[in-house]
Amino acid sequence: MFWWYLGYTIDLWYFGCHACALVLSHRLTASTNQTPAILEKGWNPKLLQDSLRKYMVEIHPTAASFKGILEKAKKHAVRCMEESFAYSKYIWDKSHSTPDFKVGDLVLVSTTNFNKIKGGKKVTDSFAGPFFIKALHGENSVEVELSE
Repeated sequence: MFWWYLGYTIDLWYFGCHACALVLSHRLTASTNQTPAILEKGWNPKLLQDSLRKYMVEIHPTAASFKGILEKAKKHAVRCMEESFAYSKYIWDKSHSTPDFKVGDLVLVSTTNFNKIKGGKKVTDSFAGPFFIKALHGENSVEVELSE
């Protein structure tokens, strides 16, 4: 171990460890291009990044098993969603019937999503109309002719 003088006052001395000695710049290391640990002891301390094998990638067994667990959970979630979609489609198809509207028929319009109706929702009518169908847009949507 050694001490470095870091400033112009007496209090600015630094007691360095071997790992810190590799990174601190010193006038002796600047002229010899060697680390202070090599100059003092003749060898560099073994740091964590020096002990890693850079040429070989290793996966910890816990990480590999966790990846397997995540893949199984994802497959299970996808399968559950597909089953849920199939069940919802089955229930919808079982109870749904396609309306048989034609141009010129009289229909009522639901007022549940109207914002500007005066009065409370309990007081207002649930449906407005009847209105004539002007055009069909798909199976479930129509264009109506609003009366004056």
